[in-house]
Amino acid sequence: MVQYNFKKITVVPSGKDFIDIILSRTQRQTPTVVHKGYPISRLREFYMRKVKFTQQNFHEKLSAVIDEFPRLDDIHPFYGDLLHVLYNKDHYKLALGQVNTARNIVGKIAKDYVRLLKYGDSLYRCKSLKVAALGRMCTVIKRISPSLAYLEQIRQHMARLPSIDPNTRTILICGYPNVGKSSFMNKITRADVDVQPYAFTTKSLFVGHTDYEYLRYQVIDTPGILDRPFEDRNIIEMCSITALAHLKAAVLFFLDISGSCGYSIEQQAALFHSIKSLFMNKPLVVVCNKIDLQPLEGLSEEDMKLVMEMKTEAVKTVLAQGGDSNDEEVLLTMSTMTDEGVIAVKNAACERLLNQRVEIKMKSKKINDCLNRFHVAIPKPRDTKERPPCIPPAVLEASEKANEEKEKRKLEKDLEEENGGAGVYSANLRKYYILADEEWKEDIMPEILDGHNVYDFVDPDILLRLEELEREEGLHLEAKADEEDFEMDGKELTEEERQLLAEIRRKKNLLVQEHRMKKSTAEEV
Repeated sequence: MVQYNFKKITVVPSGKDFIDIILSRTQRQTPTVVHKGYPISRLREFYMRKVKFTQQNFHEKLSAVIDEFPRLDDIHPFYGDLLHVLYNKDHYKLALGQVNTARNIVGKIAKDYVRLLKYGDSLYRCKSLKVAALGRMCTVIKRISPSLAYLEQIRQHMARLPSIDPNTRTILICGYPNVGKSSFMNKITRADVDVQPYAFTTKSLFVGHTDYEYLRYQVIDTPGILDRPFEDRNIIEMCSITALAHLKAAVLFFLDISGSCGYSIEQQAALFHSIKSLFMNKPLVVVCNKIDLQPLEGLSEEDMKLVMEMKTEAVKTVLAQGGDSNDEEVLLTMSTMTDEGVIAVKNAACERLLNQRVEIKMKSKKINDCLNRFHVAIPKPRDTKERPPCIPPAVLEASEKANEEKEKRKLEKDLEEENGGAGVYSANLRKYYILADEEWKEDIMPEILDGHNVYDFVDPDILLRLEELEREEGLHLEAKADEEDFEMDGKELTEEERQLLAEIRRKKNLLVQEHRMKKSTAEEV
């Protein structure tokens, strides 16, 4: 399945930036030092290399621009027509054609000047030919600067287009402006489409996703369409027409029966009949929205007749697909304000689309190849004796136990709600303590040993005792440090060695003090 990702298209530099990039690369990646004393063959090779390198880089950059932009004749017709509506296919092809022409001209210029450089007889002539070649190449790029700027604008806009898969399960929402299409999409998907009380709030296609029967469905919110001739419709309306024409989707035609959108039911019915040709071979559901303001039963006879005519047309699409004429899911009512009927509309559209896709696959040749391999083996009776299935009793007992409804244990939260809520009922957090004696649960302080609790083991003078222990520990550490001072290489010194070591340390301290006194005296002087 082809996935279209226009966000990966490389940035198209302007004409000036294009030239700066290529010439800078040529300067950095080719030799730059040459002397007139070099042999003429070496001089020719030096400048021919520069011309060829520049032409090669121009060719690569221009080819990247041409190859990364989609070809409107090769991509899916939906995207082909959508890009034509947004950017004008003729201008788009003309801009890419100019880039392609520039690429060919640059190649011819390089070829001609490389041929001339082969006959250069001096350093000056070879250098002049190189300058002329690079100058003509840059002139060609300057001439296509408007086309490059146009392609960059298209690239930026294409990167903001929604990622629509034309081949997946799709629900398409259409209708007059301000009839509740975006509100419905916000209800059934996590898309956050802007909703305002004026027409044409939605100016482009928006995509959301929803789930039904463990399958992912793509929901597309289209801009509002007005009932007017095809050639008078603007770009916003043509986006909706393009989606209706090319996407194999379930169509939800929204009808505002309250008239709060600013358009009467007659105008909305006229739009339905003008675009009904786009609904062929697609599951169609007519959705009467805003029943919280105007119930369907409260419509006038004329309006009800128009609604029934639309229902009849929707039933025809069902019959064309081999469905039942008594299908009541072609006309549904709902209200996005009160959420009444929203899920029913979504489920009906998803179910009908799923059934249609299954039928199409069953009629294809590919499924016939698979069905020919399927065989259901049914044993034939050899006598009149009944042979019921043998199921072990343990399995039957287990299934019976599984079918029995287990009483759900009431949690403290449930008890709290039953007994008046928070502040009235106090949850007992000790109810399920696992202790040796059940009576211990309600003890303020559980008994732990021989009838004594934790407080019995707490000394009131514990802080004083802690200070005494810390003092004793400090004295012990000091004594241990003194003992370590009289050890050498892990061996304890004798009494004479200890006295000698103490004398040495005392003498050393005296020398340090004398040195400090002399230093302070010298500084004062």
